[in-house]
Amino acid sequence: MSLPALLLLGPTASGKSALALELAERLPLEIVSLDSAQVYRGLDIGSAKPGATERARIPHHLIDIRDPEDPYSVADFQRDATAAIAAIQARGRLALVTGGTMMYARILTQGLAELPSADPDIRARLEQEAAERGWPALHERLRSVDPASAQRLAPADRQRISRALEVYESSGTPLSELLAQPAAAGLVLPTVALMPQDRARLHQRIEQRFDAMLEQGFLDEVRALRARPGVHADLPALRSVGYRQAWEHLETGGTARQLRAKGVAATRQLARRQLTWLRAMPQARPIEPFAPQAGQELYALARQVLDGTWKET
Repeated sequence: MSLPALLLLGPTASGKSALALELAERLPLEIVSLDSAQVYRGLDIGSAKPGATERARIPHHLIDIRDPEDPYSVADFQRDATAAIAAIQARGRLALVTGGTMMYARILTQGLAELPSADPDIRARLEQEAAERGWPALHERLRSVDPASAQRLAPADRQRISRALEVYESSGTPLSELLAQPAAAGLVLPTVALMPQDRARLHQRIEQRFDAMLEQGFLDEVRALRARPGVHADLPALRSVGYRQAWEHLETGGTARQLRAKGVAATRQLARRQLTWLRAMPQARPIEPFAPQAGQELYALARQVLDGTWKET
């Protein structure tokens, strides 16, 4: 399936959002967020979510569509992003899909094995059983019905253990077997990768971004999340880089300097993983994001998509 859309990827702090907004000033487009934290309401500062002004100027999709206690799966993303892209295309505009969640990019372009839909009744029963017996006990049950899934999951990984047992109970087939089946076809999306050559500059931008988050009240944002009933550290929303370190800081204490060091280190590690993903995507057209001509290069490539002249490398 091919739709007029452009996938803009890059490591954190490489300037994806700024380039996307710059492009939106020159072309008729709408932005589809490729960010696993921005889908959640209340995760604003730590996810670098675009503000009300930017969202009023340029339509954004897949932002603020879930509460943190309501997990959002990759299957949810695949369904919602595909629908958003098709709707944008029907309006005669370019869908600019951008963000740093590389698993989302992979699922969108390579497809996902067909899995059963969520079953709230099974999930509630498993939660109740875990409250009585503990998640390690449910992990042992998973080991008996789906040893491959149990092998890759920690005994305290409540969300993934629950989903694996839910899939088995609703389908009668282990999750590991379903994931091994051929995936449905993904979208054919022209891809641009922001590949900064100056790692020192990227690291500096990561530090500046984390400092700015703290100054904007990031810890107060996490305090507010901690105060919400049903929100806990094991939720997917709170496993995001930055939120995980801030939650741990509020839980165990420590100095502001220690929090900054852990947050910056975790963000650098995330950037390295993102760059590893990007280097494994030979079809992506690279752009040096810190070069003065980066915006013009992105515009030229987006113009090719709209004109139908894009050619895969």
